[in-house]
Parts: sequence; structure tokens; C-alpha cells
Amino acid sequence: MKNIDWRYVLRLGLIAGVVVAYVSAIGVLVTFNSRSIVAGVLTLGQLILYIAPLWAGYLVGKKVLADGGSYLESLLSGLGVGVLSMVPVLGLIILPHALLPNLRRIFVNISPDLITLLTFQQESLLSGSLLLVGLMTALGLVGSATHLIPTQVRRPLAIALLWVVLVGMFSELLIQILRPLNRTLVTTFFQGNALKSNIALALFAITAALNWIVTSQRETVKTQIKQLPSDYQKGLYIASLVLVFILFMLLPRVVGSFLSEVLVNVGLYILMGLGLNIAIGLAGLLDLGYVTNFAIGAYIMGVLTSTSSLGRGQLSFWVVIPICIVSAMITGFLLALPVLRMRGDYLAITTLGFGEIIRLLALSDWLRPLIGGAQGIVFIPKPAIFDFVFGTSSQLYYIVFFGCLLVLFVSVRLNNSRTGRQWMALREDEDAAKAMGIDTIQTKLLAFTLSAASGGLAGAIFASKLGTIFPNSFDLLVSINVLALIIVGGMGSIPGIMVGALVLIGLPELLREFAEYRLLAYGVLLIVMMLARPEGLIPSEIRQRELHDEEVISTVENPSA
Repeated sequence: MKNIDWRYVLRLGLIAGVVVAYVSAIGVLVTFNSRSIVAGVLTLGQLILYIAPLWAGYLVGKKVLADGGSYLESLLSGLGVGVLSMVPVLGLIILPHALLPNLRRIFVNISPDLITLLTFQQESLLSGSLLLVGLMTALGLVGSATHLIPTQVRRPLAIALLWVVLVGMFSELLIQILRPLNRTLVTTFFQGNALKSNIALALFAITAALNWIVTSQRETVKTQIKQLPSDYQKGLYIASLVLVFILFMLLPRVVGSFLSEVLVNVGLYILMGLGLNIAIGLAGLLDLGYVTNFAIGAYIMGVLTSTSSLGRGQLSFWVVIPICIVSAMITGFLLALPVLRMRGDYLAITTLGFGEIIRLLALSDWLRPLIGGAQGIVFIPKPAIFDFVFGTSSQLYYIVFFGCLLVLFVSVRLNNSRTGRQWMALREDEDAAKAMGIDTIQTKLLAFTLSAASGGLAGAIFASKLGTIFPNSFDLLVSINVLALIIVGGMGSIPGIMVGALVLIGLPELLREFAEYRLLAYGVLLIVMMLARPEGLIPSEIRQRELHDEEVISTVENPSA
């Protein structure tokens, strides 16, 4: 057993137990237990309870094998993690019940419902606690035992399990989509608002098999495609783009009004993410006041199109859109002038101040005759083309979609341009970039100015979507959300921004009954990303290569690390 780091086992096991005890004490388990995944088998609360010891067992088993240990030592370390992870959870059960009954006055979420959930509805507290001990020990053992499965098999199984969880978690939405099409499918696949157990098992088997086939044949297919003439390769690429375009065009008709509303919100954050990615992802300029551009676009749209007393001209949406974009760019340019010589934390604090200044100005009585103050601007008309009004979310989706396509095209062109390379040089080392002849002042101004454009566009669409705008819609949280989706998706990565927006904006909209834990989930996700995958979910190739090169250099310079 010489290859087992028992201190690591102890630390990881107790961390897993504390995580479970913490999410239990703040009410997460009981609240999330209301969402069924597989009918009569698994709920979201139970999944959260199971995942901590399982993941801890996986990590400790991986470390033992990496240190040259045997599979038996890996299994023993997983067993140890499982046993240790139950200690804080047992304390959560026993202390309020026997030793510290007044603890419930402080932690109100340590309720009988929580104890019932942790003890698996057993009448005897002892028998329920023993079941919990056995389960968490078994989960730690299973986590470490996954390394016995070959990687080419383990990966498809993990992906298949993830698909079952996702489909089960969002069964209610799938039922809303399928019910108008075929009610028989709903009764066949779902029981209540969860997957039937036999359907979940079939979905797991089919998804695992398909993923294994795709994974095993991927390299062969890539090789065959590369051997095709260039004209055929180009044709396949264009055909795939056309197919994706058609799919997105048909999406609102398939998913319905609620999911169309979610897609519109996700699209607005993609617009802002693509803009902020220029400043942060490419140029390395930490801008925490991006909501300024969003607010400028919204207020310009409101003032110039509103039919209320604050309206100044009542122009068409399509006429005002370019004005909003240009106004946001001018604002970005002007706000960039005082911060050109700032870097890092100082730049972040200053831009954060700009965002707060804009919000307070919007609330102030000084600008109330122009933009309404705390009462905001009302009666902002919906976009229209002749007699057709984009009044519903399903119709507004197309404006957001084509806006995203436009900004996406510009972003891709900028990434591959000389200007994009200058921004990346500035991000890596400003002094070195200046020594190589790059005009850092001009480069920064251009980054802030172009970054602001898509923020203004998103704000303009947002104002027309709601029909009313208020200063409270433009608080710091908007900037934090945009920054967070870039970090989670991947700095400098355009696909990463889309994935980040879906994860941080789309998922909370689909899980609105758990909205009180939204910021907690944000914090946990960001911490996990920083520790496990700092480059993001879908990092850019350049950023990923930079991070891994740093790791290789560090390993060469310090082999013991």
C-alpha cells in the first residue's frame, strides 16, 4: 500500500463529505429533490448526493494509478474516500437529532424532509444511517473502479449517462414540445415529468453504442474526407453550414414560445459575449463595465422610437439600430481614453466604476427629462417590416439570430486578421508588443471601440423586445454574467462563448424553480473551471496551446512538481 497517499485520501474524502453536508444544510438537496430524472429511480437531489463521493473516488483512484500503484490500491483508496465522505453527513443527521436540537433554529433547512431524504425514508434512524454509509462507501469504490474500464469504453458510458441525466432533467420541456406533435410519444417515453426507467435504460444503451461507433470511426472518416478532392471538401463544408442554418431557422417552430424566449435571451448574451471577447479574450483588457454599452444601445433605442412623451422622433427600429451601434462605439472610445495606460486590476476597477456611473446617471433626476430616471422609458414599439410586427419571442428570435450571424462573421474575420494578431500580442505582453512596433494606444482604442458595438446592438434589441426599459436592468450583474460565460466557454473562443451562454444563461432559465441558488451555482462552476479546466469548455487552439506550453515548461524546470 506504499503508493497510496493517505493524506490525500483523507483530505479528498472529507471534502466530499463537507460538500454534501453543506448543500444539504442550505436546502439544495431538498429543493432539487422535487425534480425527477428517472421516475421512481433517481431525482436531481439524489444525483447531487451521489456525485461527490463518486467523483472523489474517481480522482483518488486516478492519482494512485498515476503514482504507479496497482488496481487493488486504487480500489482501496476509493473505499477509504467513500468511508470518510460519510463522516460529515452522519454528523449532519445525528447532531440535530440527538446532541444539538437547537441547531435547527440556526440552519432551518436541516428539516425532517432532509433527514428523510438522507436516510432513504427508513423509519429507524440507525438503519437509514447504515444505508447511507453503505451507499457512500460503495460510490467511492465505484468511482475508483471506473479506471478498470478501458478509456475507449469508459468515455462512451460517461457520455451516455450524461445524456440520460440531461434528458430526464428537462423532461418537462420535452413533453411540452412533443405533446402537440404526438401524445402517444409522451405517454410512451415519460411517466409524469420524468423518464420511464426502461426508456432511460434504452437511451443509455443506444447513446453509448452510437458514441462508441462515432469515436472509433472518427479518425477513419477524417482521413477519408482529407483524401477527397478540395472541391468535394468545400462542398461538404458548405452543405453542413446550410444544414445548420436551416436547423436554426426552423428551431422556433419546433420548440415553442417558452424555449424561443430562452433562446432570445441566450442570443442577446452571445452578442455581448462576442463583443467583450474582443476586449478580454483577444486584447486581454479586463472590462467589468461592459453593461455601459448595453445600456447606451437600449436607451438610444428607447428615446428615438418610444411613442411616450420621452420619445424624440419616433423613428423606425431599423433606422435606429445603426445609431445605437455607433453611439455605443463612441461611448466605448470615450471611456477608453482615461484607461489607456492602466493594466490588470486597475483597469478592471476603473471600468467597473464606469458601469456604476452609467447606472446612477440613468437613475438620477438630472437626466430624468431625457431618459425618464427611475421610471424608465415605456411604449417602445416592436420591430416591424411593413405591416409585419415581430411581436412574439418566436419572431424576435430571427432578429437576434441574424444579429448573431453578423457579429459572428465580423468576429471571425477579426480573429484571423492582422489586427487580431496585434490584440493577442498585446494580451500576452504589452511591453514586448510595443517593442515589436505595435501601436498599443491605437490597438487598445480599437479593441474597446469595436467591443462596444455588439453591446449596443444587444441593448437595442433588448429594449424593443421588452417595450420598456428601467435602470435596474443595467446593473453590475450583466457585466459579470458576460464575463463569466467567456471564462466558462473559453477565452478567445467563439464556439466557447456560445456554449458558455447556453450553460450560464440558458440552463438557469430552464431551471427557474431553483433560481435562489443561481449565484451559488455560478460560483461553484467558476471555481471548478479554474481548478479543472482553466482554458474553458471549448478553448481556442491558441489559448489551449499557450496554457499547455506553460505546463510543459514548468514540468521541465521542476520535474518534482
